[in-house]
Amino acid sequence: MDGLRLVLNLVWLVLHGWAIALAYLVAGALACVTVIGIPFGIAAFRLAFFVVLPFGRTTVPTPGAGVASALGNLVWFLLAGWWLALLHVLAGIAFCLTVIGIPFGVASFKLAAVGLFPLGKRVVETQAPHSWFGAGQAVAR
Repeated sequence: MDGLRLVLNLVWLVLHGWAIALAYLVAGALACVTVIGIPFGIAAFRLAFFVVLPFGRTTVPTPGAGVASALGNLVWFLLAGWWLALLHVLAGIAFCLTVIGIPFGVASFKLAAVGLFPLGKRVVETQAPHSWFGAGQAVAR
């Protein structure tokens, strides 16, 4: 992880990451109370670890996720997804009120979409854009 992502993740964790991760952990624990809810609980736990340190990672569709994931996402949305997404949206609005908080607000809005429909997604590392490599270096002729 590069320095910028580390700083962003640490600030995120202090300001908001720990609280929203706790919300996902509570949702996951409540889902795991029943046998039917265990897949929802696993998805909530996976997202809890994602929202702790979101910079440098993203979600992608899981190959082979089909109708069961779509139906599960509908159930998730009705039971827990909407209030987790609401937490993200409210935090995103609050972050965007300051210029320094805009990157955190954008990240919070992206996490709101993931929180609405988490099944059929997996968390992967992202690569730094190629434009970052060599930034600030003089052009050799």
